[in-house]
Amino acid sequence: MSYTIDRIFTGDSFEAVVERTRAALADKGFGVLTEIDVKATMKKKIDADMDNYLILGACNPGMAHQAIGIEPRVGAMLPCNVIVRSLPDGDVMVSAIDPVASMQAIPNETLHSVAGTVRDMLSQAVEAI
Repeated sequence: MSYTIDRIFTGDSFEAVVERTRAALADKGFGVLTEIDVKATMKKKIDADMDNYLILGACNPGMAHQAIGIEPRVGAMLPCNVIVRSLPDGDVMVSAIDPVASMQAIPNETLHSVAGTVRDMLSQAVEAI
């Protein structure tokens, strides 16, 4: 089982894919709570060069509230991370966490059901980019 939902874009700029990713997430009810520019951070902290790599911390408030109500410690696994990164060949890849895979460590079937709903929503967002 893969732990991410992936899609590769050929011929699109990194910036265009980021913009479309944000829009697709918003259309599915996700807000971006956090943003980490890994490329800039690595350059600043350890003077390492790398390709574009952006982590978006996406959250659907209704689903997060439901999950926290079922399992209060699940917040340690939120928000749902979505990465946009440049590949060596010039393509751009979007990878969203698969909530079902990440929730396997929690023995709560009700929470697993919520994770399945969130996975469907993230899959639809990635497909819509």
